[in-house]
Amino acid sequence: MAARQLHYPKIRDCSSCPGGQCIAFEKYDGTNTHFAWDRDFGWHAFGTRRDGFNLTEQGISEFSQRHQQLREVVSVFDATLAAPLDGIFRSHPAYLPFNEIVAFAEFHGPGSFAGLHKQDDIKTLTLFDIKLCDFGLLAPSQFVDDFCHLNAARVIFKGKFTGAFTEDVRQGKFNVAEGVVCKGGNGGEDLWMAKVKTDAYMDRLKTAFGNKWEQYWE
Repeated sequence: MAARQLHYPKIRDCSSCPGGQCIAFEKYDGTNTHFAWDRDFGWHAFGTRRDGFNLTEQGISEFSQRHQQLREVVSVFDATLAAPLDGIFRSHPAYLPFNEIVAFAEFHGPGSFAGLHKQDDIKTLTLFDIKLCDFGLLAPSQFVDDFCHLNAARVIFKGKFTGAFTEDVRQGKFNVAEGVVCKGGNGGEDLWMAKVKTDAYMDRLKTAFGNKWEQYWE
């Protein structure tokens, strides 16, 4: 059976990173979610990295049954990101040529860990990427310019991707809980991404899950 295509690509570690100039964003410890927008129909679909649902009453119900810990996703999106993103897509000249756009946001709360969430936590959605259909993911510089005024991933670093920088991240010098995602290039097929996690987070993961920790390393 063929593997199901992911809605968002898997980010590799820095061992195969091409290097060069990059922007490093904080990586949040939560669940990768996506929301699909159409110029005629508005927001019409959503889901996780691995599945998708219609943004209808039935689709939300099906999603909530499959992902009980994520059942607040749509209400949080509607309250925080839906209207601002729609406004940008309909008014900003860079997005007018595109009829289909997908927004990616991390769903998390103060007690979230390794994709698991505490029921009583107040959750948020942190925007971290935009995909333009027939082009691909935005260049990191464009994402910063156009979307970082929203509840978007915090920029940790701008500059050359080096071994010294990755070691500083691992040692906790950038005050991030999980780590960073470094992005470079001009977007679309020219985009590259690499993740770096802190040693403290990796130790916590291994302590919590033992020899199964790799299942939660994303």
